[in-house]
Amino acid sequence: MAFILRRLGFYIVAFFVAATINFMLPRLMPGNPIDIMFAQAQLTIPPEARAALIETFGFATGPLHEQYFSYLKSVFTGDLGYSIRFFPQTVNERLGYALPWTLLLAGCATVLAFAFGTLMGIFAAWKRGGPLDAVITPASLALQAIPPVVIAIVALFVFGVALRWLPTGYAFNPSLDPGFTWAYISSVFIHALMPVVSLMIVFVGGYLVTMRNNMIGQLGEDHVIMGLAKGLSERRVKFNYAARNALLPSVTSLGLTLGAILGGSLVTEVVFNYPGLGQTLYIGIVTRDYPLIQGQLLIMTLAILTANLIVDLLYVLLDPRLRRA
Repeated sequence: MAFILRRLGFYIVAFFVAATINFMLPRLMPGNPIDIMFAQAQLTIPPEARAALIETFGFATGPLHEQYFSYLKSVFTGDLGYSIRFFPQTVNERLGYALPWTLLLAGCATVLAFAFGTLMGIFAAWKRGGPLDAVITPASLALQAIPPVVIAIVALFVFGVALRWLPTGYAFNPSLDPGFTWAYISSVFIHALMPVVSLMIVFVGGYLVTMRNNMIGQLGEDHVIMGLAKGLSERRVKFNYAARNALLPSVTSLGLTLGAILGGSLVTEVVFNYPGLGQTLYIGIVTRDYPLIQGQLLIMTLAILTANLIVDLLYVLLDPRLRRA
């Protein structure tokens, strides 16, 4: 319990620091949403409407510290105001619509990449220098060097434009009504297939290389050698003795990734025009939608801090020595 309370105190302080940075970042960007709205309207909005727009969208116009306290109040009350780009939708409504799509897209990609990369890393390390290791390890290093935008664009061009096997955008066929029907579910699956595979390719190399290196470090440890000397099965020593200890750094990486995906995989969602949090954040940045940007970054902050706390608790379960630390 003392360990948990210490970690909770740390993350509360980290949340306030991140919330302060979240408040400052949009205000350091050049331009402001009201000026952009007037510019886009091309003089069709009278100048006297400026004050009315500021009041409608709830922008604080006083000193910076007053704006900051107004922002903190909105954070703890959950009232993030109206979105400028998607008005009359509130920020909560817009992010609530985008969140499930990002969870589906990036969540599936991360879990699949972690499972596949970790398993392949175990087998590559156990037969180090063998045919499997000679193929997948250089391939993983090569994948890590390729920018995500390149993988997404190549997949879009090959499978969406050239071969026309998969749709090139959106989350489902717009002609279908959302519901638990086979037509709708199959459409969601087909539209998510290419973005999920693209993200999986981006993530899998890091998990594989990390697990392989950690596993190799465990193979020379006394407990692994003793397990083999006692005549335990190769499978038991591989997974229960070596892989369990080698998994700790990979769990940390998984926790950070799971937290980051709630901020949206921006590049992939923009390339495939997928209506998730990444696409929403991109639109908010382009339109200087301060409430939307702050709400999005707040979700990212909470997700990453929560994921780190869960990883800390998992560490205690995976490594009993930490319970006495």
